[in-house]
Amino acid sequence: MKELLRSTDPTIIAFATALLEGEDIEVFDLDVHMSILDGSLGILPRRLMVRDEDLFIARAVLRDNDIPTGQE
Repeated sequence: MKELLRSTDPTIIAFATALLEGEDIEVFDLDVHMSILDGSLGILPRRLMVRDEDLFIARAVLRDNDIPTGQE
């Protein structure tokens, strides 16, 4: 598993997940329930993970849709 995206913006996470699933890339959303610890302030980022073999294509999909991963 490789980290593809880290963000505190739930709309970016949802959009990226929809794009990747549309390309048949399985996405694993980590830290979803961390809002319990930060009091729903949204200061703890959520992470999207993909399989090692899907990382290159997943990054290309996000880049083509202007979603910065911060890992280029």
